[in-house]
Amino acid sequence: MKDLVLDHVLTVGIDEIDEDHNKLVNLVNLLNHSVTEGAATDYVASVLEELINCTVWHFSHEERLMIKYGYEGYEEHRTDHQDLINGARELQQKFLQTGKLDEKDLAFLERWLTEHILVADTRLVSYLIEVM
Repeated sequence: MKDLVLDHVLTVGIDEIDEDHNKLVNLVNLLNHSVTEGAATDYVASVLEELINCTVWHFSHEERLMIKYGYEGYEEHRTDHQDLINGARELQQKFLQTGKLDEKDLAFLERWLTEHILVADTRLVSYLIEVM
């Protein structure tokens, strides 16, 4: 899997959100490299944990902005966040039990991040740009 790049396609135009997304993209890339290069299981587990923790923090950040600016799609967006975190935690449990992640797992994380940015975050940012 090639590296994700936070380019004009994945950049949303609000610096504080783009900075969060950049960190998440870098962690997905680091996880990908760690798995494909055969890094120690504890290291991969640590990177995966950091990715999940940063994602939880980022989602809280977005949710705070949604509440502050009265975003009508808050509940749906929040549910999307919960579904994504649950999927990542299931992947983490699989890894902790087997010590393995495969290309399908890595593709899931990449798709999870990019689709969320391109769909849900694009709608949110369109709204935030109008009201901020």
